[in-house]
Amino acid sequence: MATPNLILVNALRETAKRIKTGGFYAWGHHGACNCGNLIQVVTNSTKEDVQKLAFTSSGEWSELACGFGEWSHENQNEYCEVSGKPLEVLFAQLQEIGLNSADIHNLEYLEDKEVLRNLPGGMRYLFRNERDNVVLYFETFAQLLENKLLDSIHLDYSELFSASKEMELV
Repeated sequence: MATPNLILVNALRETAKRIKTGGFYAWGHHGACNCGNLIQVVTNSTKEDVQKLAFTSSGEWSELACGFGEWSHENQNEYCEVSGKPLEVLFAQLQEIGLNSADIHNLEYLEDKEVLRNLPGGMRYLFRNERDNVVLYFETFAQLLENKLLDSIHLDYSELFSASKEMELV
């Protein structure tokens, strides 16, 4: 599961919003599929830029991401024609916001069981190439990560109350 953080939560929500409000979406298009749309948001790229990036290697996003961080000598020299950066650096941007290769696969296929169990209305499987399903999955994933982030914050209220009492005495 992705590392909860606000950058990722916001990127997932922005991606869902774009798809929901009519942004170009086509599951079979590298630049406009589930991951392609997220990559547009994260890298501030166009669908055309993302498409060019994807075509510097073979496979879909889940296959391209399969070994990011563990790239072999066969693909270490593959570069993004748009940015001039190796694909590894571009996947590192996704890793920096908390995603790993399993997350990329799950985003593309809408398969993370924890996200599916947290869908409004309960656990069910979604169709990876239906706009409404993608929006629902991304929004649920963002909410799940936000909840995990909030759950990780622990405040020591005793310090607040003791500081409040000290102020009263002054």
